[in-house]
Amino acid sequence: MAQRVIPMYQAIAEAIRQEMERDSRVFVMGEDVGLYGGIFGATYELWKRFGDERVRDTPISEMGFVGPAVGAALEGMRPIVEVMFIDFIGACFDQVLNHMSKIYYMSGGQMKVPVVLMTAIGGGYNDAEQHSQCLYSLFAHLPGIKVVVPPTPYDAKGRMIQAIRDDNPVMYFFHKGLMGLPWMSIIEATWAPVPEEPYTLPFGVADVKREGKDVTIVAVAMMVHRALEAAETLAKEGISAEVIDLRTLVPLDKAAILNSVKKTHRLLIVDEDYRSFGLASEIACLVAEEALDYLDAPPRRLAVPDVPIPYSDTLEDFVIPNAASIAAAVKSLVA
Repeated sequence: MAQRVIPMYQAIAEAIRQEMERDSRVFVMGEDVGLYGGIFGATYELWKRFGDERVRDTPISEMGFVGPAVGAALEGMRPIVEVMFIDFIGACFDQVLNHMSKIYYMSGGQMKVPVVLMTAIGGGYNDAEQHSQCLYSLFAHLPGIKVVVPPTPYDAKGRMIQAIRDDNPVMYFFHKGLMGLPWMSIIEATWAPVPEEPYTLPFGVADVKREGKDVTIVAVAMMVHRALEAAETLAKEGISAEVIDLRTLVPLDKAAILNSVKKTHRLLIVDEDYRSFGLASEIACLVAEEALDYLDAPPRRLAVPDVPIPYSDTLEDFVIPNAASIAAAVKSLVA
């Protein structure tokens, strides 16, 4: 029997729908999540199924709906709140930094905060510096929040259900270029086999997307797919690259990274977030601290330079890593 193939946006919406059907405490709120179905389709057709009471369109005020989501979670509900772009998180950052992430700890575990905050990340379609960032490293830095970055429709569904069922906050980042929307589909991987029945996927378990022996490439989201493209090219030149998809930043599968580096002896971290003080630096430091004796070359970071994402096609292509720049970085490591 042929497997059902659906885009990532539909996989996310299906996960939410199935959890809303299973648990009456689950509801959705955010800008354009209702009749419109979310600007990137993450709440596709939910309003038709559940109506205004459980799929709530909000005013353009992130503080005005992220704060109430935290309050609803404290009262026993399980809200899913969409911030349309991660770039807009500044408008409600106090609720994330000082409330959502800390209440469980400050209450000695007596108060749970089961909020899923989902949001769009990533560039590649010329939406400029206020609509193209990733910023997941910013939240991985905050104790008390799990950070999920699914790379495929299958992962997106399983980890959304896992996130909704989690008793404390989860930041769920979906890459716009991976959602499978007809107006911005960038790669074929945006459509993939996804089971119809509900299922969960655990946090903190990385996936070896491609095995190799010469170099380890670590990435998330769109950069996983760019790394796989690069690995195909490198293989034709006799270089065997192992590609690891982290899938979640918090918890982080350190063992998967270290075990791979101990095999390949070289490490490249590819990141669509900014280069300094982020995911790439954290993983490089982890390997330097715990697997230094296995390295034949210093860890290498390939990430967005510390500049705003440009609007210009040419400049945006220059700052965001791609298959060609990844392959070049690998060659410099194995030379």
